[in-house]
Amino acid sequence: MTASVESGRSYDTVQLRVPAVLRQEPQQEPEPEAPSERKGGRDRYFDLLRALALVRVVFYHNFGWFWLPLVFPSMGVMFALAGALMTRSLSRPALGVIRGRLRRLLPPMWLFGAIMITLQIVDGWGPDSEGHPNWWWSKLAFWILPLSTPPYGEELAGFSGLQHHVEQTWAAQVIVPLWYLRAYLWYVLFSPLMLWALRKFPVVTLFTPLAVVIVMNTFFVDQDFLYGRVWETANDFTMFGSCWILGMAHQEGLLKKIPQYVVPSIAPLIMVAGFWYLQSRPVDPTEPTDIEAWPIAQALWSLGFVAILLHVSPSWKQWPRPLERWNGLVSLLNARAVSVYLWHQVALVVAVPLIDPLWGVPFVYRNLQWLLASQWFTLLVAIPLVGLLVLTFGWVEDVAAKRSPRLLPYPRRQRGRRRAAD
Repeated sequence: MTASVESGRSYDTVQLRVPAVLRQEPQQEPEPEAPSERKGGRDRYFDLLRALALVRVVFYHNFGWFWLPLVFPSMGVMFALAGALMTRSLSRPALGVIRGRLRRLLPPMWLFGAIMITLQIVDGWGPDSEGHPNWWWSKLAFWILPLSTPPYGEELAGFSGLQHHVEQTWAAQVIVPLWYLRAYLWYVLFSPLMLWALRKFPVVTLFTPLAVVIVMNTFFVDQDFLYGRVWETANDFTMFGSCWILGMAHQEGLLKKIPQYVVPSIAPLIMVAGFWYLQSRPVDPTEPTDIEAWPIAQALWSLGFVAILLHVSPSWKQWPRPLERWNGLVSLLNARAVSVYLWHQVALVVAVPLIDPLWGVPFVYRNLQWLLASQWFTLLVAIPLVGLLVLTFGWVEDVAAKRSPRLLPYPRRQRGRRRAAD
């Protein structure tokens, strides 16, 4: 097993093998808000994009397919949707909006952190683990307000007292993806300033984060010139900053003010630039090049992809007929987006030691080795675990949003609604 949070790390990737591959992100975050609402109603198109982004994150973390971020760059999409939603909310006083966003984001993370910190301590993590006891205690503050990545034990015993213990880097696998919540928090804090700048200098504001991430990763690739946490936070913020601002521009109606041919003409060129940069990197020729490991390529590809999605944006008030059957699942994923993002990595990690005992069953070993070694089987085991974890802890999202707690926020189907609308 390997886990990396240094330079060149994949932004939603942590790799695990035996018998599955988990890739950290990413990564998520899914969107720490309720589903997008625009002009007084739900935008089903945005709901669908957020649900697809969540599903893609889970698949990428399990399979690690390098082409998935190219087919659908989930992180850029989720940040763009969040930027649009934040802009709509900023019609109200900014301080109250920021406080509301923090209220939605932090309680689910606090519950997750309380459980993860407890498990790490049980597994041997503590003030003496890193050789700096006082610094260890101070870093725990990032579990309260994630201005930087919350601390974790990079290598633990893996609950070795159990017959089938988990990997020693289990904490890195389930905690490192919290970079998404950290980046989201900084976007929320800077959104009033970014919205002001967007209204004054739209083109400059949109492309400033992209320019900064290019400069940082071209001329200052050695992260040692800055304290690692500062670099990590700035790099993530600038890499997807243009996507967030593009979502704000969409909500402001700025994209509609430019000729219709501009976005379809320029966005593919931006994506081509990102793909060219990716292919020009010096990498192992025997391994596929993963865009998640290259911030400049990731930023360019995500920006172009998101621009096309927002240009198409049909703003559905009701589902098109072919998609009506997915209303329940899409609504559930949107209502529990934070919980799915936080807990799906735990499910994928736990699935491995649950599968391991089957190797000791003679019949299974003789006839079903292909199944036990399959990453699809790991996903099949993990999905009900995700459901169980979301059922157990998802109610915190309702409390954070000042709603009545619900065990399963699956919408009831309203018969005849479409016929009545027609």
